[in-house]
Amino acid sequence: MFMPLGPLINAGSIVAGALLGIALGARLPERMRTIVFQGLGLCTLVIGMQMAFKTAAPVILIFSILIGGISGEALHLEERFLKLGDRLKKQLKSANPRFTEGLVNATVLFCIGAMAILGSFDEGLRGDRTIVMSKSIMDGFAAVALASAYGLGVACAAVPLILYQGALVLFAGFLQPWLEPEVMNELTAAGGLMVVGIGINLLNLTQIRLTNLLPALPLVILFSLVAL
Repeated sequence: MFMPLGPLINAGSIVAGALLGIALGARLPERMRTIVFQGLGLCTLVIGMQMAFKTAAPVILIFSILIGGISGEALHLEERFLKLGDRLKKQLKSANPRFTEGLVNATVLFCIGAMAILGSFDEGLRGDRTIVMSKSIMDGFAAVALASAYGLGVACAAVPLILYQGALVLFAGFLQPWLEPEVMNELTAAGGLMVVGIGINLLNLTQIRLTNLLPALPLVILFSLVAL
């Protein structure tokens, strides 16, 4: 059976970066942690907006986000994920009050985006790990910054990443024909809006329930296949 090594490497870079970030964060006084949050929030906003502007069909994006958000609220996805995160926090005996928040934000950031999909497809179809290796380096540095603010929850985001990217690698041959460039652009744009949401949460402007927006991702693929 084909072993998806790319997701394991990517997850390892996240764990290593997060552990380094935790070590650095423990040495930072509160005022420096605050500026780290603010800097991360601003940078995340820019990254998310760059992704969101890839849309060529704003109507598809709007309907996907709205219907996806309503679906997520109806299914109580945020509450379910938070309970899972809190359970994991107890198992690891973490005292960090932002553990679960860090897990949610890091999972969304690391799993959403064109590199996660394209890198997995390249590995699954051609055995080429160039994209996923590049993503691993970027995610490792991002994990340092996030974990310095959020703590151990960031490292735990490696688990959903392995499951998500591993599934993409294994089913790449089946999924690739459905994800044409036009569809990928809309998927990236929807993911970008969620990354903007991470930035807003980091800046404490309000708290967006990001997990409840996740159904927007399959919906944007469906709507794009129908309309484009």
